[in-house]
Amino acid sequence: MNSYRKNIIVLLLVSLCAAAAMVFVQPIPQASFYHAFVDTRTMLGIPNTFNVLSNLPFVLVGCTGLVLIAKRLVNQTAAPVDPLYLVFFSGVFLTGLGSGYYHIEPNNTTLVWDRLPMTIAFMGLFTAVIAERISLKAGRLLLFPLLAFGVFSIWYWHWTEIQNLGDLRLYALVQFLPMILIPLMLWLFPPRYTRGYDFMITIGWYGLSKASEALDGPIFSAGNIMSGHSLKHIFAAIGTYWILRMILKRTALPGNSIQAESVISNNNT
Repeated sequence: MNSYRKNIIVLLLVSLCAAAAMVFVQPIPQASFYHAFVDTRTMLGIPNTFNVLSNLPFVLVGCTGLVLIAKRLVNQTAAPVDPLYLVFFSGVFLTGLGSGYYHIEPNNTTLVWDRLPMTIAFMGLFTAVIAERISLKAGRLLLFPLLAFGVFSIWYWHWTEIQNLGDLRLYALVQFLPMILIPLMLWLFPPRYTRGYDFMITIGWYGLSKASEALDGPIFSAGNIMSGHSLKHIFAAIGTYWILRMILKRTALPGNSIQAESVISNNNT
């Protein structure tokens, strides 16, 4: 068995273990305090002003990414993986709108419109990495099933909340499993483009955003300027910008073109 197939098996085993873990974990309801953000100031008639307006960087990065990649597609200068990044930046743009809408009046119903576009962004990026590191065909084929699973995870969570049986397990899988598998793919499979390290920088910004989210209150109390949750939006948006920056700056590596997928298997025999 060549190393390429062994690495595929590693990814499948990690995925199966994560899925199995979710089966044995008790249902995870939405915490009652989740919507209790520390910064509730209203300015310019906008409730929870900073938590709402801090989503504007998502809108800006998402819109910029959509325009630039669309131009590449129209001008026929796009890389084969660019349509998957188009999905990613669509999710980023919609996340800015959905999260802003949620933070005007935080509750489980509005939270659906925050999480739904995030799943689009997660799956767009996940399948783009699959296409780049494993197989362009696999990335394309997996896009719509994974998007459908992401949407289902949101519907299932919201339905269980309505039934007073809140269960976030599927959504947790959608959000966090790609963050495990993407670094694994970057490590196990050879790059087809330069600047592969930019993915890890993006993951670093995402980790910083989650840390800021957890420290919502302490960060706000440090100066009563901006809360940890508002900073979470800004840090995560910087991570999405880093992906756009990577796409615009990188070049295809010679002899390892994404158009010739057979090279991957030949290099790993």
